[in-house]
Amino acid sequence: MCESVVSIRELKSRLSHFLRLARRGETVVITDRGVPVGRLVPIEQSLEQRIAALRAARQLQWSGRRLAPRKPAVQIPKGKSVAELIVEDRA
Repeated sequence: MCESVVSIRELKSRLSHFLRLARRGETVVITDRGVPVGRLVPIEQSLEQRIAALRAARQLQWSGRRLAPRKPAVQIPKGKSVAELIVEDRA
């Protein structure tokens, strides 16, 4: 999967060209003064393709294993609602 980088100014002047790239499966990163601000991605990409693209861009790391369930951070006492606990805490 290819990735093109384009400035806002160039994107505005050559929008049709970059839309054709997206239709072909390429991702287009949009920059403002060299800083990435957006991404044009093909709509047909499956979840697996998007995950692969994120991995290739080093924006995602995952071993493929399921996450272990976590214990709740707070135990709510029986007979009290969360709203009551908040009001009690603010008093």
